[in-house]
Amino acid sequence: MGTLWRIAGVTFALDQITKVFVLHVLGLMSRGVVDVVPPFLTFRMAWNQGINFGLFANSAETTRWILIAVALVISVWIAIWMHRERPGYWGQVSGGLLIGGALGNVIDRFVYGAVADFLNMTCCGIENPYSFNVADIAIFLGAVGLILFTGKSKTA
Repeated sequence: MGTLWRIAGVTFALDQITKVFVLHVLGLMSRGVVDVVPPFLTFRMAWNQGINFGLFANSAETTRWILIAVALVISVWIAIWMHRERPGYWGQVSGGLLIGGALGNVIDRFVYGAVADFLNMTCCGIENPYSFNVADIAIFLGAVGLILFTGKSKTA
């Protein structure tokens, strides 16, 4: 279970460090946009009060507390599941990514009232209007990894 918590801690720290750097050192909150490797990578400030792609962002204050509670419940549930199932290395890595990412976004909701999204990637002539962050990447990879690397194999 050490791998789970190490990955969760590193993921959480990486997410928070990148947000502090981009928001406060680069001043993205006031600048709005910073071209990093145009047009492929841009830091574009977006405050997400809902879930992915801003869904359910209408009643922001209520949604904020519901999403904090949901993220905490999911994190605890995954930790209990990982403790009971004792998955292999990649299952623990996946759980750690998801927990670390979820807790990173929880901190944003506590501190800022919304999740700080700033990574914007465009490719191949398709302009992406959405921004995301390190926590979002970790949550996605963790969820995919949990599907791929957990569960007991069934024998006939």
